[in-house]
Amino acid sequence: DGQPECIQETFSACWLAGRPHYCSFDGKTFDFMRTCAYTLTTLPAFSVEVKKQDKVSFQVSSIGSITNPIDNITVTTVLSENGMVRVSSHHLCFPMSLSDGELHVYQKGKSMLIQSNFKPKVLYNWDDHLVIKFLAALSVKVCGMCRN
Repeated sequence: DGQPECIQETFSACWLAGRPHYCSFDGKTFDFMRTCAYTLTTLPAFSVEVKKQDKVSFQVSSIGSITNPIDNITVTTVLSENGMVRVSSHHLCFPMSLSDGELHVYQKGKSMLIQSNFKPKVLYNWDDHLVIKFLAALSVKVCGMCRN
C-alpha cells in the first residue's frame, strides 16, 4: 500500500557462563572445562576472545579476561579490574567513546557494555557471565565458538 512501516531488528545471542557453559547463536549448549583462550566470535573488524582461569576456592573456572579488537583498538576487560577496561594497554574508566564515536564502552548495572555502530553488543559482569548479541542476519556470518 506504499505506507512506511517499522521493521523490528532481531538479534541472536551467544552467552558464556564461566562454570563452564556456553550457548551458541543457534541455541546449542556446550561445556568446556579447560583454562584456555577461546575465540567466541570473529569478523574482519570485530572479535571476542575469552581467557578462562581457575577459581581456586571453587575448583571451577571463571572468565579471567575478554579482549575485543575492534577497528584497530583493543579493549580488554580483566576479572581483577572491576569497573575499568584497558584500551590499547591504558587503564580507563567509564563511559567512553572510541574510534570517532564508532565504539562505546560504558557500565550497565553491574556489567560492562561494549557497543559498536554496526550493532554487536558485548556485556560482561567481571566474573563468570558474558553475552554477545549480533543482528540475526550478521550472526550467521561470524566464525568462532558462538557460530558452532
